[in-house]
Formats: sequence, structure tokens, C-alpha cells
Amino acid sequence: MFSTFAYIWLGALVLFIIIEAIIPGLVCIWFALGALVALIASLLHAPFWLQGVLFVLVSVITLVLTRPLAKRYVNAKIEATNADAVVGKECLVTSKIDNIIGTGRVKVGGQDWSAKSYLDDIPIESGTHALVEKIEGVKLIVKPITKEEEK
Repeated sequence: MFSTFAYIWLGALVLFIIIEAIIPGLVCIWFALGALVALIASLLHAPFWLQGVLFVLVSVITLVLTRPLAKRYVNAKIEATNADAVVGKECLVTSKIDNIIGTGRVKVGGQDWSAKSYLDDIPIESGTHALVEKIEGVKLIVKPITKEEEK
């Protein structure tokens, strides 16, 4: 027959599993394992203080031992988007880039993008070749290519 403490540990186990299922990534699986061990100890009629100690020990030990591995393998792949592929590429300024008034368009690989100048106070004239430095939101941050860089 289940004791009151067994129901507590069973409830905790179910709660931790539900939280783990709802939230992406490994969040509280370690505590579910601790609750499982405490539940088993409760079914073997161990005193409540021992159940609590086992819960804490198993949770902490499994967390310390497996968290680094979990972080490395769960959601470890950061894939570049198509937008990231334009960073470092040359583009053509199709509409004057002026950060002060917030205008500017460039064309990269046949795609039209809104753009800002890498140097805030220097506008870039239409027809200038530029280099994509980075992306901020949906805007490319570009800087003009100098004569030395073209060679």
C-alpha cells in the first residue's frame, strides 16, 4: 500500500515529467530521477528524511554529471540561415544609404535588401560597391569598398 510520502514523490515525478515534456531542452529531468529514487525509497519504507536526502543527492549528482553532455548535444547545432550567407559578400548600393534619414537599399546575389552604413556619419552613394559587414534585424550593415580593396 502506498504511504502519503509515496504519493508526494509520485506527484513530484509526474510534475517534473510534465514540465520536461512542455519545455524544450533538458530542464528538470534530473529532479524527476531524484523523485523516482525517493519514491522507490518510500515504497521500501525508508524514513522521510532519507527519502529527501536521496532526492537531493540523486538530483544533484545526475545534474552535475550529465548537464555538460546535455548542453553539448541538445540543440548544439546552430545552423546559418540564408541571410547569414550574405555576410562578407560584395553588394551594389541601389539607393543612397544615409543612416541619419534612414534610407538605403543594396542588391546582393540578385536580392534586394534594406541597408545601413557601417560608419554612421558617412552616407554611401547609389552605384557604389560595398561589403556586407553584418546583419542587424532585416538590415544589412555595409561599408564601401575602397580602391585598394578592389585590387
